[in-house]
Order: sequence, then C-alpha cells, then structure tokens
Amino acid sequence: MRLPVFNVVKSGFCTCPPKYNLNPYLGRCIHGCIYCYAVKFPSFRGPVVPRVRLKEDIVKMVEGTKKRLPVMLSDTTDPYLPLEAKYRVTGRCVEVLAKNGFPLLIVTKSDLVTRDIDIFKQTRTVVTMTITTLNEDIARIIEPHAPSPEVRFAALRKIVDAGIPTAVRIDPVIPTVNSQKRELEAVIAKAAEIGVKQITSSTMKIACGLLPILKRERPSLFKRLTESYEDGEWIAGYKYLNKEKRLKILKDLRALVLKYRLEFATCREGFPDLNTVICDGTYWCRAFPCFY
Repeated sequence: MRLPVFNVVKSGFCTCPPKYNLNPYLGRCIHGCIYCYAVKFPSFRGPVVPRVRLKEDIVKMVEGTKKRLPVMLSDTTDPYLPLEAKYRVTGRCVEVLAKNGFPLLIVTKSDLVTRDIDIFKQTRTVVTMTITTLNEDIARIIEPHAPSPEVRFAALRKIVDAGIPTAVRIDPVIPTVNSQKRELEAVIAKAAEIGVKQITSSTMKIACGLLPILKRERPSLFKRLTESYEDGEWIAGYKYLNKEKRLKILKDLRALVLKYRLEFATCREGFPDLNTVICDGTYWCRAFPCFY
C-alpha cells in the first residue's frame, strides 16, 4: 500500500514535477463551481463521500512509500469541505504525513484550512487557495456555494502570518465572466498585499459533459462560452480556448503579476516560457526546488 502518484498528462500540457496526490473525499464539491471538470470522472460525481478508511490506511500508505515527494491534497474534491469538520479525514492524513516528513501542497477554497496551521508548521507546506475574482456577484455565479473571496483571503492572511508559504490560483479565467483586467488585477493586488508568493492561472477548459449541464442550468452562459470557444480545439478531453486568445490573456496576466513582484505560472496551457516558477506551487515546499 503506497501513496498514489499524481497523473501527469503530457498530452494536456501538464508540466508538474513528480509528487503524490491524495483525495480524502470523493464526489463533487458542494461549492457548485460552474467550471468544475469533475464531471469527467465517475468517482467525482454525485454527493460527497468521506473516505473514512483513509484515517487508518494512511499509516500503511506512508510506511510503503519511501521517497519523500510532496503530497497534494487534493486535485479534485476540496479536502476542506464542511464535512471535514465532522470526519477529519484530511486532518488525520496531513497529521500522519507531516509526522513522517512529507512536504504538503494543500489546494482548497475553504477557510477551514486554517484549523490545521499547527500541523502545516511541522513540515514544509504550501497552501494554495483558488480565488477567481473579488467581485461577490461574479463569485456567486461561478462558485455559488464556496466561501466568499473575502473569507478566503482572510484565511490566507492567517496562514501567511503563521509563516507558511501561500499561492493563489486564478483558475480558471473565463472569457466574458472574470477576464476583465481590472477584476484580475484586484485579485493580484490583494494577494501581494497579504504576502502571497505566487499566482498560478489557467483559462477555462471545458470538460466533456459540462456543456450539456451549462445549457440546461445556465443557458446565457452556455451561449457566451460556445461563442468564445467556437474556434477553440479539443485537447486531452477538454475544449481549449483558441491558442492566440488564451496566450494574450495569460501574457497580460503575467505582466500584472510581475508588476506586483510575485512569481507567475500557467497550468496546462502549453506556454511554459511564461512561467517564472513551478506551476503547482511546490517550489515553496520542495527540499531542492531549483533542481526541478
């Protein structure tokens, strides 16, 4: 029994260095994000299911894993959903991982993450918070049940104040929704103000099966997206924005990030030359980051 290795999909432009990935929960997050790609994976559809057995299995998984690479929690279902307050599956996992010297990469939209600050301080940890806009009206449309952007930034400030490196994912940038320069700069400026180290960004990639859901539930957005992506292309099971369009968005965003003296990276875009640091944020929790 070992920690699962993160699946690098090179055909989808993934440039992540080696790491492990652990999902303490299955099912679709309660956040209700309209851009969710989990619809592509059967294990991450339907109601949230806590993987309670992990609270015991994590010890055996750690014992069977010799190489101390960073462990990401997690790439699909948020590891700090409200259910975590009751089940504490994530808490138990990070506790065992930290005790055994594994670096941690936490990816979340939840302020519950602050509960485990003391555990994070026991090992090399970076906390990445997805914040796609500061506009509450837009946030309620694209991430209707997630904590507000203000709450997420307040959580990040506590983590920064505890001396733990943090990153913000402006992911995804959705054309005509949160792609305006002033909206993006507001997120970057706030991140810089509180001491975030890195911005990682990506344009929306439409997963197979998502468009029918949007057509049924968000017809006006469906129309705007089909128009924006009309000249796009399917890559590794996702509809990408036209290459020139997404390159312009990301180059403009990079310029804003560098203006605020933060590190910048893109995620699965095919433009590695835009990156000033590792895309996944683990630069800040690897023992020898320059090697990667």
